[in-house]
Amino acid sequence: MTSTTLSASTTTPGRRLPVTDLSLVVLVGATGSGKSTFARRHFKPTEVISSDFCRGLVADDENDQSASGDAFDVLHYIVGKRLAAGRLTVVDATSVQAESRRQLVQLARQHDVLPIAIVLDMPEDVCAERNAGRPDRAGMPRHVISRHRRELRRSLRGLEREGFRKVHVLRTVEEVESAEIVLERRYNDLRHLTGPFDIIGDIHGCSSELETLLGKLGYVDGAHPEGRTAVFVGDLVDRGPDSPGVLRRVMAMVAAGNALCVPGNHENKLGRWLGGRNVQHTHGLAETIEQLEKEDDAFRTQVREFIAGLVSHYVLDEGKLVVCHAGLPEKYHGRTSGRVRSHALYGDTTGETDEFGLPVRYPWAEDYRGRAAVVYGHTPVPNTSWINNTICLDTGAVFGGKMTALRWPERELVDVPAEKVWYEPVRPLVTEAPGSREGRPLDLADVQGRRVVETRHMARIGVREENAAAALEVMSRFAVDPRLLTYLPPTMAPTATSKEDGYLEHPAEAFAQYRSDGISRVVCEEKHMGSRAVALVCRDADAARERFGVEGPTGALHTRTGRPFFDDPAITEEILGRLRTAVTDAGLWDELGTGWLLLDAELMPWSLKASGLLRSQYAAVGAASGAVLPTATAALEAAAARGAAVEGLLDRQRERTADAAAFTDAYRRYCWSTDGLEGVRLAPFQILAAEGRSLAAVPHDEQLAWLDRLVEHDTTGLLQVTRRLIVDTGDEASVRSGVDWWLEMTGRGGEGMVVKPLQALARDGKGRLVQPGIKVRGREYLRIIYGPEYTRPHNLERLRERFLNHKRSLALREYALGLEALDRLGDGEPLWRVHEAVFAVLALESEPVDPRL
Repeated sequence: MTSTTLSASTTTPGRRLPVTDLSLVVLVGATGSGKSTFARRHFKPTEVISSDFCRGLVADDENDQSASGDAFDVLHYIVGKRLAAGRLTVVDATSVQAESRRQLVQLARQHDVLPIAIVLDMPEDVCAERNAGRPDRAGMPRHVISRHRRELRRSLRGLEREGFRKVHVLRTVEEVESAEIVLERRYNDLRHLTGPFDIIGDIHGCSSELETLLGKLGYVDGAHPEGRTAVFVGDLVDRGPDSPGVLRRVMAMVAAGNALCVPGNHENKLGRWLGGRNVQHTHGLAETIEQLEKEDDAFRTQVREFIAGLVSHYVLDEGKLVVCHAGLPEKYHGRTSGRVRSHALYGDTTGETDEFGLPVRYPWAEDYRGRAAVVYGHTPVPNTSWINNTICLDTGAVFGGKMTALRWPERELVDVPAEKVWYEPVRPLVTEAPGSREGRPLDLADVQGRRVVETRHMARIGVREENAAAALEVMSRFAVDPRLLTYLPPTMAPTATSKEDGYLEHPAEAFAQYRSDGISRVVCEEKHMGSRAVALVCRDADAARERFGVEGPTGALHTRTGRPFFDDPAITEEILGRLRTAVTDAGLWDELGTGWLLLDAELMPWSLKASGLLRSQYAAVGAASGAVLPTATAALEAAAARGAAVEGLLDRQRERTADAAAFTDAYRRYCWSTDGLEGVRLAPFQILAAEGRSLAAVPHDEQLAWLDRLVEHDTTGLLQVTRRLIVDTGDEASVRSGVDWWLEMTGRGGEGMVVKPLQALARDGKGRLVQPGIKVRGREYLRIIYGPEYTRPHNLERLRERFLNHKRSLALREYALGLEALDRLGDGEPLWRVHEAVFAVLALESEPVDPRL
């Protein structure tokens, strides 16, 4: 549906000229008519594509007419790119010839946007005077203007026939000067409506079932007491016993503002019959006609007008939701054309017919990769399920199945059974729905090459091609079952370099950072001597199979890069079993209403994963020197006893020996021996997600209270509590207590602590994400990282020059991607959508960053 066309006879001076917000606007007028001035006045510079500018691009001379062919090739290319990206585009060229306009109309149709013509039909004398005042056009012959005017005159009456959906004609300088462009929202663009919605599948005249379903959804006489909005996916009529009753209810709800409705193919056919068109009375239309003939003319007129006003599809909830009748690929979302309307009403077919003589539908949902959820009907299925962020709600109520609704954004399905088989289907309703619960399989095309991931908390995040290749190597060769790999934790930003004497890292800088970000309360959590671990634990094997589609494993325990911690699945299952028992005894399954939990934790000891890392990437020399240095010291002491002048060298060697001993002590704290699970500890510090929701924004004090209960109910000794302290960053005494707590903990040999905003998901005064955690590591732990002698004054001065900005940027980007993965997981989105964000985290890990930070 489009706005009423403004013809030349209806445009008056000062008239507001409506322009659809996504359209191709073609300025039409002779040279000198003022098109460029008009464009500059009413549109953004980036929205206007001028033929003169393109001529200058290819010939360095905007008036070189010999370059016009190449210039228009460039113009059409740019216009096409802008329209493909969903940008309003204005063409500033004479466009007085039908052929030049035809190419532009074709571009608009190719990209499913409306072509709009704004005609500046200025008097010839005005055009000539303006050209005379421009040095670059002063010598333009008068006959060129006359020719343009003749061509324009011949075109005016046929612009609508050429395909322009709106035509605005301005004939005087005064009309041009007083004209106002008014951008109009597309009728299908309801992104500002955020719901909540109850989307109801095909009804087909089943009035009684509709009333039952509305009642189950909480509607009273067509209105919801909580202000929810019903959205009907079409096919209200035909086949069932009471199409007028359905129409009466739906039309009343729409008129009252309690509902939205898109047309189905059956409404489209009924509308043509009501308009006097000759249509076949098949597929249930005969029953509807018979029922409507019992109604008065006023009702039939109302139905005809209602159907005529229906819009092919709606984009809702900030673009997160698209509702249509037969499904819609992403490239058509929010677009306006006959092709879009046809697909929304009828879908696409392969050109084949099945054994029942019905057309074979093209399985567009199996290839769908769009961000918006598409909710539709049209093709009846016995049981509905999500397929790649799309869902079909036609569950065959008229054929004896059920009538189904989807609550949005909850993504909850509500249905009622059919009262009887009202119409025998041509094809049995037992045919399974296309696709699978997990949607289409993971595809290499989803992750290879340069990628850009849309996130809710940090807009678009790019992934380099070379980093994607490195991540693909890890993911394909070493990772756990991809169905169980739903999250990878971000790297953690270190605190700013300390100026405290003898310290490289100190809590004062972390507190000051959060204070400057406007974060008043932080929680200091003990940093355990282990490796970051993600634990996915399901209530039982049935829950794992139902939610994640796996047979056998009841969850996963993996590293920051998705690798399993243990080669033996039985050990993993034993750990998950102990964790599951603690969750059950703590009552968290029922409290959180879930059959699975995703936890962020530390697995200890570090030697389970990291002993090779210690030897290869960190202070490898420390371990070796621990054995060599004592021998060298003894040799120097013997030389000194013989009177050799080695005192200075001996003192330096004794210092080095002491440093090496300290390194060895620090190393041993992280690498104790284990026997099976004897000696293994798991310290959970956050519950990331549960069925139906991400829990990443739950404040940390609430999180830790849950986890304290887990530890309390663990009788196996596996789970370890995370000690913490809450600090007010604006209170000097509170900050001092936080520093003292850290000094005491690290003085006993502890690794350090992580400082986090107590509110969890936090933003600074400018609305930007702040670091989810800042690690502050102790002096002795850093000896492992930087080497035995790092505390020497000259080494500390050198290390204080370390560059932290890249690490901090990486931490925030990975954090935003992790949040996105959790949101998609909680929303029940398909596996490939979750993996898009998970894979991007792994890819960013390939960025070159000092591993010691």
